[in-house]
Amino acid sequence: MTVRPFRIEVPQADVDDLRERLARTRWPVQQELPGERGIPVGRVRELTERWATSWDWRTWEARLDAFPQVVADIDGTRVHALHVRSADPDAVPLVLLHGWPGSVVEFLQVLGPLAEDFHLVVPSLPGFGFSGPTPDGGWTPERMARAVAELVHRLGYERYVVHGGDWGSHVGRDVARVDGGSVLGLHVTMTPGVDVSEDPAAAEAWERYGRDLAGYNKLQSTRPLSLAPALTDSPAGLLAWIAERFAEWTDPASDIDEDQLLANAAVYWFTRTGPSSAQIYWERQHAPTPEWARGVPTGVAVLPHDLARPPRTAMEAAVDLVSWTEFERGGHFPAMEIPDLLVGELRRFVRLVTP
Repeated sequence: MTVRPFRIEVPQADVDDLRERLARTRWPVQQELPGERGIPVGRVRELTERWATSWDWRTWEARLDAFPQVVADIDGTRVHALHVRSADPDAVPLVLLHGWPGSVVEFLQVLGPLAEDFHLVVPSLPGFGFSGPTPDGGWTPERMARAVAELVHRLGYERYVVHGGDWGSHVGRDVARVDGGSVLGLHVTMTPGVDVSEDPAAAEAWERYGRDLAGYNKLQSTRPLSLAPALTDSPAGLLAWIAERFAEWTDPASDIDEDQLLANAAVYWFTRTGPSSAQIYWERQHAPTPEWARGVPTGVAVLPHDLARPPRTAMEAAVDLVSWTEFERGGHFPAMEIPDLLVGELRRFVRLVTP
C-alpha cells in the first residue's frame, strides 16, 4: 500500500543513443506522390533534425522533476504520477488523465495555474511513459481506472474530480463507474461510445475520421505487436507515428510548442512504451464498451477541431450533464493548444460540482 517518491533520471547513455540513432536515420527515397498519404517525410525530417540538435532532453527532464512525483505498485505494475499539492490544504483534488499519444508532458503548461487552486494528481496511464511497460495484457480502460482510483486513495484523497481527454476520457468514464462514490465530478473533452448519427456535422466528421485518419487505430487494434519493433528501435519512426496525430487532430491555428511535442515523444522513447501503450486499442476491441455513470455530475467541453463533436442530447441521455461548453478554438490536445481556456474551464467546473 506504499507510495514512493520518484524522480526522472534518464541515463546519459540513453540520451546519447537517441541522438546517434537520429543522426543515422535511413530515410525513404523521395517520390512524387499526389494526395494525402500521411505526414510528409520532409516534415518528419525537420522535426528529427531539431530533436537531434537544438532540442535538449535535460531541460524537459528538469521541468518535469520540478513537480513532485510518486510511484506505487498496483495490480502487478508500477503506476507513476505527478503529485502537486496546493498551498491551500483544503483544496479539491483534481485528477488529470492523458491519452495516446499523450503523456504527463501534455499538461506542463496548466500545472502551475491549476496548482494554485487544486491538489493535482496526474498519472501516467499504465503502459504509458513512466508507468510502463506493463508486464502483462488485459489493461483495459476499466482496469486502468481501478489503478488510478487506488493511487488517488493511497495519496489520501477520499473525494476528487476527474478530467480526461482521448483515452483519458475512457479511463475517466470508468473511474466514475468503479469509484463513483468518491468522484465529485467528471469532466471530459471526448465522449467515447456516444452515438453521433443524429448530428449531421458530427456524423460527417466521424465518418471522415474512420475513412481517412484511423489507419493507426486499425493497426493498433488488430496487430499491435507487428508495430512494436519499429516503435522501439527507430526514434524517427516513433516520432512520425506520434507527430502525425498532432498534425491531424489539432486546430490549424494552434501554436503547438515543437519542443514540447518532442519531449512527449521522448518519454515514449526512453521508457520503451510505444508498444505497451498501443495495446489499449487491442484491449478495447476485445472487451465490451462500458456505460457511462449516470450518478456522477459530468461536464463536456467540445472543441471545434477535435475528432468528434458529440450531440448534446446524446450526452444528456447518457450522463448527469451539468456543464456543456463549446469552445471557439482548439482541438484534441487542449492542454497544449488552449491551456488558458482549459484552466478557466476546469476551475469553473470544479466550483460547480463541489459544495
